[in-house]
Amino acid sequence: MDNREPLTLTKGTPDEVCPIAKVIDMIGTKWTFLILRDLLIEGTMRFSDLLKCLDGISPKTLSLRLKELEEYGILTRTVYPEVPPRVEYTLTEKGKQLENIFIELKRFGLTL
Repeated sequence: MDNREPLTLTKGTPDEVCPIAKVIDMIGTKWTFLILRDLLIEGTMRFSDLLKCLDGISPKTLSLRLKELEEYGILTRTVYPEVPPRVEYTLTEKGKQLENIFIELKRFGLTL
């Protein structure tokens, strides 16, 4: 059950940063949304698996997006001391909170 207080859409004030704008800045860059989608579906993924799933993304861009998401606290990066090194990416609890947004976007997309 959701114990948070209900929210309504408001414009805010000029001296405040809009919370919606902050989220769009965080996840609205090219490829970020699809990276999040795949991690929500698959759970933990390796860099090479993400690269295969995201047809057309360059390794440099994927690396940059993963680093940004880690800095925002949306995912964690785990490096295993193996040869060759194994690195896995997993959404944090904060990242998993995005799932309902993705579900609603899918629901809307199915109506188009």
